[in-house]
Amino acid sequence: MMDDECQRLLPLSSNLKQRALIYKLIRSFFEKRDFLEVETPVRVPSIAPEPYIVPFDSDGWYLSTSPELHMKRVLAAGYRRLFQLSRCFRKGEQGHLHNPEFTMLEWYCAGVDYRQIIHHTEELVVLLASAFGFNTTIRYGAQDIDISLPWPRITVRDVYMRFAGWDPIATPDPLRFDIDMVEKIMPNFSKDRPTILLDYPAFAAALARLKPDEPGIVERSEIFIGGLELANIYSELVDADEQKKRFQEAIEQIQCERGKQIAMPEKFLRAVPFITECGGAALGVDRLVMLLCNADSIDKVIPFTADTA
Repeated sequence: MMDDECQRLLPLSSNLKQRALIYKLIRSFFEKRDFLEVETPVRVPSIAPEPYIVPFDSDGWYLSTSPELHMKRVLAAGYRRLFQLSRCFRKGEQGHLHNPEFTMLEWYCAGVDYRQIIHHTEELVVLLASAFGFNTTIRYGAQDIDISLPWPRITVRDVYMRFAGWDPIATPDPLRFDIDMVEKIMPNFSKDRPTILLDYPAFAAALARLKPDEPGIVERSEIFIGGLELANIYSELVDADEQKKRFQEAIEQIQCERGKQIAMPEKFLRAVPFITECGGAALGVDRLVMLLCNADSIDKVIPFTADTA
């Protein structure tokens, strides 16, 4: 008789095969565009200090929450196009859309800004959908979603004015911003089209550059499809002094709120002056697989979660 573990894994067979195909297609997509695949450490001495991301400790170091800082150090050495399928770890992130260990696709491209990286993301998702037999419509849950290009774009300011009744650029309020995003903004996104949210308030993007001539706004975008927050995209900040200032503010907030001392990532800061202007993205691979396999939970697209490992 098949044991419980085998019975649990057997229904995942189709999705795991599709997941392997997605990895293959992602690599092909970036290799054809002259991106170099890199590997960076999973266990690291420092991370980007972010108040709402809690790392796992590892003998005085950390399990990586993102490969971003190390990938940018490779950019600083003169490489212009990089991508990575990386294992990342974050405490307290578990549910039907989260697992403490997850897979992130990150890529960085010199000489472009967030607008070009948005185009990369659109093209990648459309290519993958085509490989899965979709034309311009995919089905997620009971909803048909039109992914024909270009995808609709709306600014943070416009969407908050429309659905929450206030301007988070003119009146910065991080707590209210986060609550309204979950309760008022995301529920009003179109269900039958992707949504590209543009131009975040400066307090909501520690590693994105400020938008020229628009105080209080950073060149950050997020992409949502079928209720899934899929990708986070920046025009990358390459001003070392400004970056250190933002990190210091985050370190102080973490110390105040969690009583935890996070080290300044000095090696990264020393590399920042050598990074040319670039754009970058972080895309949740597990959610991408969920979308393309029409799976409503992360445990249907990975063989082991924190509960079953």
